[in-house]
Amino acid sequence: MGLQYDYPWVKAPVLIGAPMRLISLAPLAVAVSHAGGLGFIGAGTEVHDLEAHLQEASRLIRETPIVGSAADVLPIGVGFINWGADFDTTVRTLEKYKPAAVWFFAPYKNADLVHWTEEISNATQGNTKIWVQVGSVHDAVEVARLCHPDVIVAQGSDAGGHGLERGAGIITLLPEIADALKHEGFEDISVVAAGGVVEGRGVAACLALGSEGVVMGTRFLASTEATIAAGYQKAVVRAKDGGINTIRSKVYDTLRGTTGWPERIGGRGIINQSFRDAKDGKVTKENMDAYAEVLKKGDDGWDENGRLTTYAGTGVGLIDRIKPAAAIMEEIRRQVMEIELRTSKRQSRI
Repeated sequence: MGLQYDYPWVKAPVLIGAPMRLISLAPLAVAVSHAGGLGFIGAGTEVHDLEAHLQEASRLIRETPIVGSAADVLPIGVGFINWGADFDTTVRTLEKYKPAAVWFFAPYKNADLVHWTEEISNATQGNTKIWVQVGSVHDAVEVARLCHPDVIVAQGSDAGGHGLERGAGIITLLPEIADALKHEGFEDISVVAAGGVVEGRGVAACLALGSEGVVMGTRFLASTEATIAAGYQKAVVRAKDGGINTIRSKVYDTLRGTTGWPERIGGRGIINQSFRDAKDGKVTKENMDAYAEVLKKGDDGWDENGRLTTYAGTGVGLIDRIKPAAAIMEEIRRQVMEIELRTSKRQSRI
């Protein structure tokens, strides 16, 4: 029936906080939902501390309730990287806390998500809606046939962090996915856009493409509620010309030791000395040693000649300051309204 039916506290346009691993934790997820969006905790592959994060989210929401949310459902979501997340721990924790949504990403094969979908839906009595992130039309249709999720997250190639190494931008990907789902009889599955959107013009474009909501990750890196090193945040604000100065590769995963990803997935980050020192995309021992040494520098490891991983999307050049999540969302909604007004005036003159 649509996102505003399933999540009655959200405002239009529906803004969604991406489940960024280690960064989007309870403070950011709750702040996004409090501001009329849907925030996600990024559990990623490590679910041993998920209960602690959900306990914190529950406490924050008890202290300041989210108007319109149901008493028996936690008005945030949780995102999982399915190739590495422990299934049994996940199901037990979600049965206890019943978040409003779960977001699946990066199984070794899409068929793996059938078990996740069935068991979590059963454990939460259907209160937790199923979201699946894809980066291709093929995956969208296959996931729809296998799992029939409530929401497909169409991630374009401009997205920061992890996604398909080869894929289309959101301008072509989202409408082609929507058309393919309609052709296959899955018009009831909501489609939301992700990838490269950091401000109102991008949101308005995605809405014009037919997206029911818009996901942002990179923009919320520069939020006061993000669990992020100050050096990382400063690097995000400092970066410009994101299409040239970010790249998707496996270099940063290799340096960080997160090497379990499916072969077709890479991580987009800001190009720095670590990437420049990689030989044909291969990480040398000297590069590994230099990375380990720079880790000791803390925030200085993200300076202009830094080496530390800085995952971010191509929209990073449009970010110029750090703000609270609510202020970011308020500004974007105002920008969208202004665009809609200008568009309406132009049409009236035709």
